[in-house]
Amino acid sequence: MGQPEYDKEVSHNHLPRLTSRQETSGEFSAASPERLSVSSTIGGGKRLPYSSDINQSPHRRISDPVGLGNVAWKERVDGWKMKQEKNNGPVSTQAASERGGGDIDASTDILADEALLNDEARQPLSRKVSIPSSRINPYRMVIMLRLVILCLFLHYRITNPVPNAFTLWLISVICEIWFAVSWILDQFPKWFPVNRETYLDRLALRYDREGEPSQLAAVDIFVSTVDPLKEPPLVTANTVLSILAVDYPVDKVSCYVSDDGAAMLSFEALAETSEFARKWVPFCKKYSIEPRAPEWYFAAKIDYLKDKVQTSFVKDRRAMKREYEEFKIRINALVSKALKCPEEGWVMQDGTPWPGNNTRDHPGMIQVFLGQNGGLDAEGNELPRLVYVSREKRPGFQHHKKAGAMNALVRVAAVLTNGPFILNLDCDHYINNSKALREAMCFLMDPNLGKQVCYVQFPQRFDGIDKNDRYANRNTVFFDINLRGLDGIQGPVYVGTGCVFNRTALYGYEPPIKVKHKKPSLLSKLCGGSRKKNSKSKKDAEKSKSGRHTDSTVPVFNLDDIEEGVEGAGFDDEKALLMSQMSLEKRFGMSAVFVASTLMENGGVPPTETPENLLKEAIHVISCGYEDKSDWGMEIGWIYGSVTEDILTGFKMHARGWRSIYCMPKLPAFKGSAPINLSDRLNQVLRWALGSVEILFSRHCPIWYGYSGRLKFLERFAYVNTTIYPLTSVPLLLYCTLPAVCLFTNQFIIPQISNIASIWFLSLFLSIFATGILEMRWSGVGIDEWWRNEQFWVIGGVSAHLFAVFQGLLKVLAGIDTNFTVTSKASDEDGDFAELYLFKWTTLLIPPTTLLIVNLVGVVAGFSYAINSGYQAWGPLFGKLFFAFWVIVHLYPFLKGLMGRQNRTPTIVVVWSVLLASIFSLLWVRIDPFTKKVTGPDILECGINC
Repeated sequence: MGQPEYDKEVSHNHLPRLTSRQETSGEFSAASPERLSVSSTIGGGKRLPYSSDINQSPHRRISDPVGLGNVAWKERVDGWKMKQEKNNGPVSTQAASERGGGDIDASTDILADEALLNDEARQPLSRKVSIPSSRINPYRMVIMLRLVILCLFLHYRITNPVPNAFTLWLISVICEIWFAVSWILDQFPKWFPVNRETYLDRLALRYDREGEPSQLAAVDIFVSTVDPLKEPPLVTANTVLSILAVDYPVDKVSCYVSDDGAAMLSFEALAETSEFARKWVPFCKKYSIEPRAPEWYFAAKIDYLKDKVQTSFVKDRRAMKREYEEFKIRINALVSKALKCPEEGWVMQDGTPWPGNNTRDHPGMIQVFLGQNGGLDAEGNELPRLVYVSREKRPGFQHHKKAGAMNALVRVAAVLTNGPFILNLDCDHYINNSKALREAMCFLMDPNLGKQVCYVQFPQRFDGIDKNDRYANRNTVFFDINLRGLDGIQGPVYVGTGCVFNRTALYGYEPPIKVKHKKPSLLSKLCGGSRKKNSKSKKDAEKSKSGRHTDSTVPVFNLDDIEEGVEGAGFDDEKALLMSQMSLEKRFGMSAVFVASTLMENGGVPPTETPENLLKEAIHVISCGYEDKSDWGMEIGWIYGSVTEDILTGFKMHARGWRSIYCMPKLPAFKGSAPINLSDRLNQVLRWALGSVEILFSRHCPIWYGYSGRLKFLERFAYVNTTIYPLTSVPLLLYCTLPAVCLFTNQFIIPQISNIASIWFLSLFLSIFATGILEMRWSGVGIDEWWRNEQFWVIGGVSAHLFAVFQGLLKVLAGIDTNFTVTSKASDEDGDFAELYLFKWTTLLIPPTTLLIVNLVGVVAGFSYAINSGYQAWGPLFGKLFFAFWVIVHLYPFLKGLMGRQNRTPTIVVVWSVLLASIFSLLWVRIDPFTKKVTGPDILECGINC
């Protein structure tokens, strides 16, 4: 389908700027409805945000304004019939599959009518590469060995209680059993790790030949932002610029920026960004710039002349750097002006108040900054579409935070451009690899694999993190080990950003069932078994049709069901069309235009539609009441019910039978910023853990949800671990307190250690280290990254995860909701890693600080007791000191965060100084060499008067 032209919506002059009050003259646009779009004559006729009238009812329904509903539905029916006729002709050829041929992505089907393509174009677009057996087999053997040792260890611990410290022993055994279960849930989903390779040259040969119109699928890219003061406009601008400059056909890219805070600062900054893009985009494409976010390109400490052969590059680069610096000054001026909001609120240049002055009560707003034939760069070439969206908000409506904003973008994009694939990015995650979209298309546009893929997830990579990665911000273990393991099962979990979706999967449909043709055996041929099998399969098919959709995990509609409904001989066509359309409107909402867009298999919008009608409908689908009595947030789009809507959304897709793909190109596809400050990092982890607790206590809990679906067993293991990991904080806190209690009370959780017990303890620790070493060997993760992950597991477990458990229980039991704080995306303007040393007090710091103090004091008390008791007390002391030092070493990065900047006294010096000073002080008092010892009279013999 063609795309609508937006050239009537935008001119190339300056947009209205951030101002509190200016006298202007305006007029209504003759090209659009008088109540829905207002055009201003300021700055050469720039159009103001397209918004719904305040007096307009949010429950308004546009009933098939141009007869789109049934017409599109009939076109869909005709398309299905043509497809059936076409499928009867061509012959299918299948590429040779790899080992383990049962996997759906092991082969690729190519239709025989593509005879004009050469052999290279017939090859698969991607390949699954297994980990070499020399690396993965020892790893699996050690896992099984560790499991056996763990069982023997727990048997020993349970059968050998400590009578004089029974309470401490019982607590420790319960904690160890929980840790064992948690380890099993985390370890076994990593049993089948895989790597993947993509072939961009084959993708170009098949879909993007030079000199021919590109056949690559259109992609709608979503960028979400809320508070421009916490998410700086310059950061968002760099993300948008990297999107507009992506290496992909410009008519196939549409960028939608969701401003959920309805801030005029965000609107004005985006207007400036659209103007600067006219110069930045042609510069990037002319000289193949990487990365295409100007802030990070100009800050990169690399040889920028490498591989550059055009003599004009140096001159153009200097000019572009100057242009970007001027652009930054303009953005900074907008930010500075926005800090002083006038009492009457912001006013646009035509004299009307900014619609978003009240962030909790404002109409929906849409502004098309760049559109097809409406936005040209400095060299006269087209630019991708850039659309500003702020959904309507009214008191009394539940808006569902980020998930609600993303669902609003899904509907707006479906009405305006309707790309079959959707990429979502956080405002601080820019495109670092300009070919990232092509990497994803190697999976999503594969003739066979793409039909089963709900999304392609890319790993998150970060800029601006200190080289030691003190608080494990890079999350390398999760992204390079856990997700690669899941890719060998049913695919990685959705992590919230850097993910390319199949729009069909977001609409709640099931994937098409892959029919596996098995050759009948000789015995079945002789006995007529194949005929019985066929009759049985027919009965099973009829049974599955009659009993379909009885479970909540299965969506109300399936693509196969729709096809069967319109092609079945027993149904009247007109009646079936009417019933199906009514059911779809009840499911997707009361918008005939949007429902029609869901039926277009390859995306696109009708070429007969005018931009005015589409914008009118786009305003309607972002109204507050649109989702009422529909399946949005329950079965369709981003799923509501948790602040970590990403995990929940991906889980619903996997439960329906979809699979996901993990794509790790050599050049990271996306890069973002992470909070390197200790308090901000803990608050971020708190939000993630709280979302997991919310899922745990909801109907979507993977422990009991979706068993009648097609979720694989090990994939369920991973989701269960994702939801219950915050609960580990309770046994972890108790276990970290036990060493100090043992040192204070002179008791221990283990009876007198025998030779057998020593063997079990030693074997367990060796198996733990061996598992980590072999895991690092096949994944390529460094030992420093692995160790930082282990340390922060303890730090986050005894702080953020613990608070998340209590907050989740308060929400479930008492209905007390807690608002999460948007993670700050501040730029590092005060020097290298200045934010790292900034101390921000929060209650999350109390538990780990208490544990540090208690264990340090316990060490001193233990030494004191051993000194006073003689040499026989030193043996039992070492076991207690081992566990105490285990806690202190894991909390060491937290202690460094409390100490402050690097130019102060090193933390280790302070710790050891206090520790040794305390020990030597106690030892000095015990020896007491300079005090004469005087023996007094015996009171028992001579009484008190002697």
